[in-house]
Amino acid sequence: MRRRDVIVILGGAAMLPFATRAQQVRVPQIGLISLGADPSNPVVFVPFLEQMRALGYVDGQNIAFERRFAAGRSDLLDEFAADLVRRRVDVIVVTGQRESIAASRATSSIPIVMVINPDPIGLGLARSLPRPGGNVTGLTTIELELYGKRIELLKETLPTVSRAALLISHGNPTYGRDSAWARQVEEVGRSRGVQIDLVEAESTTMEEVIAAAAASGAQALLGASDGVIVAARKEIADAAIRHKLPTVFSYRSNVEAGGLLSYSAKVEDMSRRAGVFVHRILHGAKPADLPIEQATTFEMVVNLKTARILGIEIPALIVAQANEVIE
Repeated sequence: MRRRDVIVILGGAAMLPFATRAQQVRVPQIGLISLGADPSNPVVFVPFLEQMRALGYVDGQNIAFERRFAAGRSDLLDEFAADLVRRRVDVIVVTGQRESIAASRATSSIPIVMVINPDPIGLGLARSLPRPGGNVTGLTTIELELYGKRIELLKETLPTVSRAALLISHGNPTYGRDSAWARQVEEVGRSRGVQIDLVEAESTTMEEVIAAAAASGAQALLGASDGVIVAARKEIADAAIRHKLPTVFSYRSNVEAGGLLSYSAKVEDMSRRAGVFVHRILHGAKPADLPIEQATTFEMVVNLKTARILGIEIPALIVAQANEVIE
């Protein structure tokens, strides 16, 4: 063997440990959990993923996303969270109350970023908005004020409405029938001349519950900010139309599925902002020290197609103020 061949062979062998180490560099693992999303339509995470790309993260190259979407099945959330903890992900990103609770039950050390949570303090996830103090941070909304706005929107559209059903899903940790939140929403309704009746449904009983609400005298239907309500958006919208109930929802996706109106924090902006939280955590920030941010942008969506089906004329001022009008 010539001396040059020996040098090449030895040189290649010397490079092997470096190549192996390069191949073994671990990229950050980010877990994503959503109750309302499904694998074919992860709509709430699309802006988040776009923001991560804008910040320089490419899935499969310098970051990896572990997606866990429950399509309305809350019974899957605890196992989703436990599985991500077993996989030792670096951050868990969650979209709502139940997802936040499942993740916080599974870990007190892995950072958790909330895309949208109406009451992180009340749920025991944070000590305060400015100083969360634990492993949970992210974004929140001012839900009680938003429900007031939704009821006002209903009254402006249908001034004669005096009774509305508020659809909540069974087991929601914030929106229980006997919760402080329920009493507050009922009082908000009374102050605006609307009796609010809470009606509780499983994901499989939406039609039955909506039919019963209409039969008991409800003149309209409100939808709670809940992943189950989002996942069952088509079934709920169709049932409400069948029973001649105008609807006001907490998310635009419910209106895109056939609901009448929605007024909400702009989830797209909150989702993007969650990407910034993850970026900061990956660069050393501690969730305990990252203030929980309140929503600052809001949107109204009007479905004129549904209005025509129900025989409702949406006031011109509401149409003019809407961020989007579905024809």
